[in-house]
Amino acid sequence: MNNSELNERMDSCPVAGHEVDLAETTLQDPAILARPNAFYWTMRHEDPVHYDPGLDMWLVSRYEDLQAVLADPITFSVEAGYQEQYAKGFIEEFKEILERDGGGFFPDAIMTDPPRHTRIRKLMEGAFTAHRVKQLEPEIAKVVSGLIDKFADKGGADGVKDFAVPMTIEIICAQLGLDEFDPEEIQRWSLAVTAQIGRMQDREQMVANAREICDLQTYLITAIRERQEQPRDDMLSDLVHARTEDEENPTLTFKEVVSLARALLIAGNETTATALGNLLFILATQPDLAQELYENVDDERYTTRFVEEILRLEPPVRGLSRMTTREVELGGVTLPKGAHMLNLYASGNDDETVFECPRKFDMNRPNIGRHVAFGGGVHRCVGLALARMEVKVAAREFVKRLKDIKLEIPVEEVRYLPTIATRSIEYLPLSFSKR
Repeated sequence: MNNSELNERMDSCPVAGHEVDLAETTLQDPAILARPNAFYWTMRHEDPVHYDPGLDMWLVSRYEDLQAVLADPITFSVEAGYQEQYAKGFIEEFKEILERDGGGFFPDAIMTDPPRHTRIRKLMEGAFTAHRVKQLEPEIAKVVSGLIDKFADKGGADGVKDFAVPMTIEIICAQLGLDEFDPEEIQRWSLAVTAQIGRMQDREQMVANAREICDLQTYLITAIRERQEQPRDDMLSDLVHARTEDEENPTLTFKEVVSLARALLIAGNETTATALGNLLFILATQPDLAQELYENVDDERYTTRFVEEILRLEPPVRGLSRMTTREVELGGVTLPKGAHMLNLYASGNDDETVFECPRKFDMNRPNIGRHVAFGGGVHRCVGLALARMEVKVAAREFVKRLKDIKLEIPVEEVRYLPTIATRSIEYLPLSFSKR
């Protein structure tokens, strides 16, 4: 490759940034959390299964190593990893608060290992059939249009507070059948739950978050008791009355229903709201891309691939934890039994050995569907069809109704929530005009 060809490639292929000193860097650093791609790049090239002493975790950064972990849920336990991560450093006090004031401590049933996970998953999947999600598209479009109508004439809005968060909350509450809800309260509950796997809270914050989760559980338990007496056509009733052919455990226990309802409410809005924030950031900072989307907005194939590339480029879930159940080699490193790991899906999606020019938005990639934004294997996100639908409808309606979408602060000033679990924009001031 001659110099002109090399320069052309560098211009057309954005890079993650400068190499970082892994010995002096931790994912706990807010600056790294906000802009992590150079850190990911360095790990993939120098130490792909990297021990982060700040977190006391092994960070898995390469796509092929992530695939090995996802394919073996027994050696790499979700249940053990999640339990080790949850309310890290405060778990006993956290449990006491929930058992005393929140109706009980309900471990996340979906974060278990096979064979229990297999049973839980079967009982949940009836609520997320492709047909059911497809039927929701007009309802989702109505919610999106209603929110845009509230700020379209103002010429500006906070893409997170005024759009992404209320949109996802309204949609998941409607699906669960939660008629009476306070969006601001649910947002507080969502942040409190997410903080338990974020590894960034101190004791005072843990206590405050535990109180929020007590309120959340009290709210859900009331609704669940109502569905036990009078089923409705909603996801909450689906959970309460779901049955399988398992003779020993044909239904979900009460504890399992509470934990799954909590997971659906929180994951069903928090991670999708993060995806929507990332979508609006890209539309506001890449005007040519926003115009191209507008010109192809009624092309189903185009919008579908557009959404997939958004999810690859900026996945809402940064990473989730696992733990080894035996000594095992991964990426050239021998991990002992009990090694606490963080699967960095965002780094896997940024792996240039799999995705050419990974920092470039390119919806014509031949392998666009290989991203790991939704994880993989038996633990692949159960609500992925709904999440995809919400992002697609939001993208379509936003560019149909608004133009000249701009970010009103420098890109460097965009702030992210302090958590290792997601990469969630905290505040996204936008300007625009009506079409």
